[in-house]
Amino acid sequence: MTNFNIEKIRNDFPILNRQVNNKRLVYLDNAATSQKPNAVIQSLNDYYTNYNSNVHRGVHKLSVEATDEYENSRVKVANFINAAPNETIWTRNTSESLNIVSIGLKEKVKPGDNIVVSRMEHHSNLVPWQQLCLEKNAELRYLDHDLEGRIDLSIAKKVIDKKTKIIAITHMSNVLGVINPIHELREISKKNGTFLVLDGAQSAPHFSVDMKEIDCDFFAFSAHKMLGPTGIGILFGKENLLEEMEPFYFGGDMISEVTYEDAKWNDLPYKFEAGTPNIADAIATGYAVDYLVEVGMDNITKHEDDITSYALEKIKELPDYNVIGPTNMNNRGGVISFNHNSVHPHDIGEILDKYGVAIRTGHHCAMPLVRSYEIVAACRASFYLYNTYNEIDIFIDSLKEAVDYFKTRNS
Repeated sequence: MTNFNIEKIRNDFPILNRQVNNKRLVYLDNAATSQKPNAVIQSLNDYYTNYNSNVHRGVHKLSVEATDEYENSRVKVANFINAAPNETIWTRNTSESLNIVSIGLKEKVKPGDNIVVSRMEHHSNLVPWQQLCLEKNAELRYLDHDLEGRIDLSIAKKVIDKKTKIIAITHMSNVLGVINPIHELREISKKNGTFLVLDGAQSAPHFSVDMKEIDCDFFAFSAHKMLGPTGIGILFGKENLLEEMEPFYFGGDMISEVTYEDAKWNDLPYKFEAGTPNIADAIATGYAVDYLVEVGMDNITKHEDDITSYALEKIKELPDYNVIGPTNMNNRGGVISFNHNSVHPHDIGEILDKYGVAIRTGHHCAMPLVRSYEIVAACRASFYLYNTYNEIDIFIDSLKEAVDYFKTRNS
């Protein structure tokens, strides 16, 4: 697609024709999971219908075809993030990727060392480091942010020191929508000899990420948030670091040689891919990447920025609704969290569903962050390449109706 054609894009997603409560679906829950285009759906059917076979272990035609598609998909993903295929590991999801890193770096952390995270982390990029610190008698330090989620780099330089072994931070917050100053944190980490681990679950689907340009040590993301299937994730790691790390899943293709006494590990990336992999979903991920590349990541980013800006301005006009996080488009993505002064987020979510509008409510797997705003839950609308201005208008009208409904019910 040389031009961004929203109608053409929407026609590629069959679920967008779905009726919910007699209303056409308005899907604004993309930070949780994205919808899938026909090409991805058909690729799954094609694998199971025409060449379903295990990979790497057969010389017959089906196995060769499956292996070729599986490894070609890895190359597509590697190219998508500007990494080498042997640095691109298939996992189950972002959470597993981050756990692999935390376990793999365990021996680098000694008593008295510290690990630094931000206060806006998803549980998947908080709890593994929290538990590692508890196990190793290390200190877990936090990068504070202001009400809009902006990290103060002058304070960060004081928090991160020579005893900091790991900085683990979300590239883009799944609650606040803020895009963190990764390049500046990379420079601070280099000065202190610190590993930089990025949670890219909310960034890789929405704007271009380049591993050589970012220069992080590890980067984790999931296919299902970027038009691909569930149950498949990706871990990028620098080759020299992956070579040093020990695997913690054993069996199958991650082994190169076995005796009754010992075993030797396979080369990268297979060293970290034990057992029969998620073949169909890995292949489908390649088709998701194809789709994103064809549309163009810069086009997707611009479209999301435009409709997010539009939605922000509309929400700010609504009485008693409060945006949590940045209220302008400076270094932020297509996620808007908000609450109402008197209506519970779950009630708002249920009313919006009656109008066919799907949003997320709760703490968004970032409970400490949400509670830091002195609320127990928040509403969240999140946008992607197939969302339209008309859908934003329906969403805003539904927010008004939700408040009117509860005013009437309680009067």
